[in-house]
Amino acid sequence: MPIQTEHDPRLKRTLKTRHISMLALGGVIGAGLFVGSSAVIASTGPGAFITYAITGLIVALVMRMLGEMAAAHPSKGSFVDYARMAFGRPAGYMTGWLYWYFWVIVVGFEAVVGGQIINGWLPDIPVWVIALGLMISMTLLNLMSVHSFGEAEYWFAGIKVVAIIAFLVVVGAYVFNLWPGSTASFSNLTEHGGFLPHGVSSLFTGVVVVIFSMTGVEVATLAAAESEDPSRNIRKAVNTVMIRILVFFVLATFFIVVAQPWTDIVPGKSPFVTTLEHIGIPGAGTMLTAVILVAVLSVLNAGLYISSRLLFVLASNDEAPSWLASVSRNGVPVRGVIASTLVGYGCVVIAAIWPDTVFQFLINSSGTVFLFVYLMICLSQIKLRRKWVAEGTLKFAMWGHPWLPLMVAASIVAVLVSMAFDPTMQISLLQCVLAIAAIAASYVLMRLSRVRGQDVLPAKVV
Repeated sequence: MPIQTEHDPRLKRTLKTRHISMLALGGVIGAGLFVGSSAVIASTGPGAFITYAITGLIVALVMRMLGEMAAAHPSKGSFVDYARMAFGRPAGYMTGWLYWYFWVIVVGFEAVVGGQIINGWLPDIPVWVIALGLMISMTLLNLMSVHSFGEAEYWFAGIKVVAIIAFLVVVGAYVFNLWPGSTASFSNLTEHGGFLPHGVSSLFTGVVVVIFSMTGVEVATLAAAESEDPSRNIRKAVNTVMIRILVFFVLATFFIVVAQPWTDIVPGKSPFVTTLEHIGIPGAGTMLTAVILVAVLSVLNAGLYISSRLLFVLASNDEAPSWLASVSRNGVPVRGVIASTLVGYGCVVIAAIWPDTVFQFLINSSGTVFLFVYLMICLSQIKLRRKWVAEGTLKFAMWGHPWLPLMVAASIVAVLVSMAFDPTMQISLLQCVLAIAAIAASYVLMRLSRVRGQDVLPAKVV
């Protein structure tokens, strides 16, 4: 079967520009920011906002490279197709299945997190029952149409954006002593052990943690293939990445460490909640917990969408069972949605039965996958730039080619190497490598089975 990369007419272009814009704006805001930032602040100190800035720059440049390729050649498979175009079928197969693996595990994980949140309000209902209920709800939503996905994500992202803007306004007023009774002081940046109490190296080791919380920024480029004007929407989404990261991550973290001593931040507890409680906002914990639940539902919704489209792309290129490429009358790859959902259900069950063994392995092994995906995006852009120039399709160029892309690729490799020397990250890297080896082995087996199948075909009668 020939490799397909152009827009497939079976998929409906019913996503509006506002859907893509809000997906790009709010897609990066999740539990990694609201809760995960506590671990970053605790391990880095007041200078944590610089770690967010460094990581944000790397992610923004990766998105710029992806934007160049997507604007030059809009594709339903985005970076999976570009990896295939640049380095052949093995690269496309590996990138697609790795990214699918990452998202289906995330879907199961987020369902469990959502179950735990709601269980805190309704303790009589088991976590696994709530998690399955959330999975079913998001599955039905994705089965309706791509428009229903876009509309739900529009409102989910809108709630997250409003919440974080409200937080920045309130805490900003507190930081600049415009809030009654403010005790905020910029001296909190240097007192209590100094600006970088754990040393300058903590700025860079923190990148490993922070980059995990920024996953999802690439979702808009995948969704744009089903929108009214893919090239324009992709450029718009990519251009807003830097602003979003600066505002949502860097500024929020800066305000948090100025509002109170960084030593007041407890790892595992949302620093956003801690800060609002410090200011004296009543019901801060409940309000932020509700917003985190919305973020969980948003990731569930987006995860099912992405994983189903990846299966559709892989099946269309003869790299997954062909029946996964069938779509409904509304242009939804129904079998891809259901297949991805079944893995999510399996993860929920595994989390209930083997939470500290099998489920923990799945989480650890998927956690580093997208670093390899980002690295493939960099390498694909470097390889394909000459092709876009020759075809005259280069509309949205990456800056400083090829040196800046090479520097970004080297930075990602450095992060992976640092994980190999960090005892807390070694298990995640090792288990990710095992997952990559398993997918590579599946490709070899697939090719061998097809070669053998061709060998046993009867000779054509002339």
